[in-house]
Amino acid sequence: MRMTLHTDYALRTLFYVGLHTDRRVSIREVANAYGISENHLVKVIHKLGRGGFIQTMRGRGGGMTLARAADEIRIGDVVRYTEEDMTLVACEPTTPDGQACVLARQCSLRGLLGQAIAAFMAVLDGATLGSLLTDEECIVLRQIFAMAEVGEAKGALPPAQ
Repeated sequence: MRMTLHTDYALRTLFYVGLHTDRRVSIREVANAYGISENHLVKVIHKLGRGGFIQTMRGRGGGMTLARAADEIRIGDVVRYTEEDMTLVACEPTTPDGQACVLARQCSLRGLLGQAIAAFMAVLDGATLGSLLTDEECIVLRQIFAMAEVGEAKGALPPAQ
């Protein structure tokens, strides 16, 4: 399974905001930290706000914070909320291109793939944002973001992730 960029950016945003619980974080700051488009990030942040993962405040002094404690934000919930389609393959009697699947009546693959997705999501459900942002992890992430800021100040691109 490959998650969309939307989900990737949502998780990155939550990591960044979770790392800075002492203050509001701006969209520009997150975009600069990861080298991603502010325009695309606006859509991601809007969705995270609607989903109750972050709180946003407009205007001067605005920004975003986590809507609840990091230990209460399950990674699986974020993925389910941001991914529009969790299927691995089109196992419907008719495929997306309108063709009938010859295996639709008797296909054990559909059940197996369903179990695989369930196992994948069970792993993600076992982790919270807080469990991933350990003290040691936060130290390393802060160092990475600080190096990226220094690189930007010198005109260099941040290192690829």
